[in-house]
Amino acid sequence: QVRLVESGGGLVQAGDSLRLSCTASGRTSNFNAMGWFRQAPGKERELVAAINWDSTNPYYEDSVKGRFTISRDIAEDTTYLQMRNLKPEDMAIYYCAATRGPPSILRVGNGGLVHFWGQGTQVTVSS
Repeated sequence: QVRLVESGGGLVQAGDSLRLSCTASGRTSNFNAMGWFRQAPGKERELVAAINWDSTNPYYEDSVKGRFTISRDIAEDTTYLQMRNLKPEDMAIYYCAATRGPPSILRVGNGGLVHFWGQGTQVTVSS
C-alpha cells in the first residue's frame, strides 16, 4: 500500500520560509513524478510544483517561480518544497501527490487524474 506523508507546515509571517517534506512508502518504484498541490478556502486546488521521479524537469506555477523550489532525495523517497518569501496568498493546505502515469498528468484538471495523495499540511502566512 502506498503512503504519502507530508510534514513541515506551520504558521509563519510574510517573508518567512518553510520547507515541506513528503515521504513516500510502499510500492513507489513505478512512480513517474511527484507534485505539490495547494487548496485555499473557497478556491480550487492548484498545482504548485512538480518534478519527475528522477529529479529532472521541475515545474512551477507562475506565482511561485523564483520563491519555491521542489527537489527530491531519491535515496530517502522524500520530496521537498522549499518555500521562501512567503506571502499571505500562499496560505493553503498543501498536498503531496504522486503519479505512475506520465508526469504531465499532474498538470491536468487540478490533480483530478492523480491517484496518490498525502493527507495535507496547513501553511498559514500572517501579514
